[in-house]
Amino acid sequence: MTQTQTRTLSYNDAIIEGIAEEMRRDPQIFHMSTEAPGPLAAEFGMPRVRQTPIAESALTGMAIGAAGAGYRPIVDWRLVTFCFVAMDQIVNQAAKIHYMFGGQTTFPIVFRTTVGGGARRAAQHSQSPYSMFMQLTGLKLALPSTPADAKGLIKTAIRDNNPVVFFEAGRIGGMTGPVPAGDVAIPFGQADIKRAGADVTIVALAWMVHEALAAAEELAAVGISAEVIDPRTLAPLDIATIRASVLKTGHLALADEAPPNASATADIAARIAEDPEAFAALKAPIARISGLEAPIPYSPALEDHVFPGRQRIVERVRALLGR
Repeated sequence: MTQTQTRTLSYNDAIIEGIAEEMRRDPQIFHMSTEAPGPLAAEFGMPRVRQTPIAESALTGMAIGAAGAGYRPIVDWRLVTFCFVAMDQIVNQAAKIHYMFGGQTTFPIVFRTTVGGGARRAAQHSQSPYSMFMQLTGLKLALPSTPADAKGLIKTAIRDNNPVVFFEAGRIGGMTGPVPAGDVAIPFGQADIKRAGADVTIVALAWMVHEALAAAEELAAVGISAEVIDPRTLAPLDIATIRASVLKTGHLALADEAPPNASATADIAARIAEDPEAFAALKAPIARISGLEAPIPYSPALEDHVFPGRQRIVERVRALLGR
């Protein structure tokens, strides 16, 4: 990819560009959201871009039915909180229906949803509950951290014949970065090494990828070389890339905004600990830098205390290495 074929886009705009490219390619794709129509409506209009009533259970159920009938719906739940009223459709239908139909038809659906803090939305609207969805065999889960990854992964999600939950980190929405032009899809199950290093592996999710990269700069100033890995998808999870890094560095730290109990970082830590070779390579216990086990406060100062950031990563890594 040459420099002239790369533009600077925001995270949100990169997602919309990816959706628009796929909608031009396939007339069976349509988009539903409770939000007022945006750029997609200007190009595609009704009925392919629909503003729905605030009834997430209904539009989630409609998407499942439409997918089974040969369409490829995209549902924007907006904040992840709103999808909780549709959990029966998600848990008992979307995640199970292909299996329960004996594989006779596919159910290609993309569920878009915003996660994470930073917008001062208080306890309900600042959650990162992707580990809940990791329990649901039958769903694929994407969690991009950059505009380029967001576009590449949304295109793959739309083309996939399985239901995909596409988590969009709210803090990153306006962040800009280079995005390749044209049809560049990123395969699921391929983690990205955002920064190479030799002393410690830092696996970070969503917004925490950026905090981990900033922490890696501070650690480099004291002679610690940190490798930062972004899994990009949680189902499928590329544990092989993480494992290879741990074999090289001998230290593992995991950074996530979500609380530590029954979390994505807990699953990654367990997979490394269960691997005899990876476990033997560890020179110290696995460190997890997570959000506190508390509802997210509305107060900016208290919210900043609940969520981890670069300083907590630096402190935990230095303690991990004894440096």
